[in-house]
Amino acid sequence: MDQREHLQTLSDIKKMMERSSRFISLSGLSGVSAGITAIIGAVIAYSWMHDYYAQWDANGAFSLQAFNSLRLRLISLAGIVLVIALAGGMYFTWRRARKNGLSIWDATARKVVVNMAIPLATGGAFIAALLYNDNHLEPLVAPTCLVFYGLALVNTSKYTLSDVKYLGIAEIILGLLNMFLLRKGIYFWTLGFGVLHILYGIIMWWKYERTGTKD
Repeated sequence: MDQREHLQTLSDIKKMMERSSRFISLSGLSGVSAGITAIIGAVIAYSWMHDYYAQWDANGAFSLQAFNSLRLRLISLAGIVLVIALAGGMYFTWRRARKNGLSIWDATARKVVVNMAIPLATGGAFIAALLYNDNHLEPLVAPTCLVFYGLALVNTSKYTLSDVKYLGIAEIILGLLNMFLLRKGIYFWTLGFGVLHILYGIIMWWKYERTGTKD
């Protein structure tokens, strides 16, 4: 056995170890679909916010009823965007796992879900507390979403593609920057959940899926 065969054997062993310890079926197309969904949601939210402030200027006074209506619609929109993004992500990940003959729900997949769910649930409870205690804390919602989502990605990267960590770090940085530029959350939200996901998805697709070969 020559040196090239030794290296190929070591490479095969490394891939087998990664498959047993990491969830590698995440599809880059999942990121692209999530990013597109987020941008569409952000455009709708921006339109509603624009109409709200135009009505405020026209009336010349703050309307609590209009504010509560806007807040309820934005929360509902965020929930719908989340469901569509998750559905798209699950579909493309399932499709890639089936193509590679891998299971989509195994021990590593459960570790990914648990390690992502803990920071996300914590962030969700934190945001709910912000909204419950003070109506003037809404500008903190967008940066808080970005920071906790980034922490979830970094925490999850131990059990999936290591590239996820860099997306998480970028989301955290965006969230922290947004903390210093409050009331610009819609732009940071679009950049973090939309543009970054699309870029990440394209890079992952190009890096791992473009050739159409099994990982």
